[in-house]
Amino acid sequence: MKKAFGFIFSLFLICSLYAKDSIPNGYGGVELGMSLSQTKKALKQNMDFGYHGDRDVSLLPGENRALIETDASRYGYSFLERCWFQFYQDKLYIITVNINREKMDHYSIFSTLCKKYGDPVSLNPEKAVWKNGSVTMSLERPLTLKYVDDKTFDALQNQSKVSPDGREMTRELFLEGL
Repeated sequence: MKKAFGFIFSLFLICSLYAKDSIPNGYGGVELGMSLSQTKKALKQNMDFGYHGDRDVSLLPGENRALIETDASRYGYSFLERCWFQFYQDKLYIITVNINREKMDHYSIFSTLCKKYGDPVSLNPEKAVWKNGSVTMSLERPLTLKYVDDKTFDALQNQSKVSPDGREMTRELFLEGL
């Protein structure tokens, strides 16, 4: 029994050494779920984003929505260009990072993400997607890295669904009868 336990434990250790990293929930010290003030503080600490303070913050239409837009393209040292940080009810739920195509290429980022996080769950010419059940990370063309809090995003999607009107319902009934 002890030998079997020892073998299983050893196998677990070996597998964990070769396991892929967990999908991150953000980049550069900014993580999904942060409050607006926490995000501002993190952006101030990481100059790569090009954050200039409150003038980069906007309120979006709808309740409890804010957006931070940064522009690092003015800085010659940053690999980043424009970045967006979207909030709902004071929680960061989408991070969009545009990467400078003059300094970095799609293949280098894609191959690095595959090495770190494994093969994407979805791959097409427009984007590669990695998921872990709570976060979706995507690499989109031409060169954008996006992190999405799935729970908040799905809740907002469900809220925005509009019930079909009479004409649409009649159309659906007709199509179902074919």
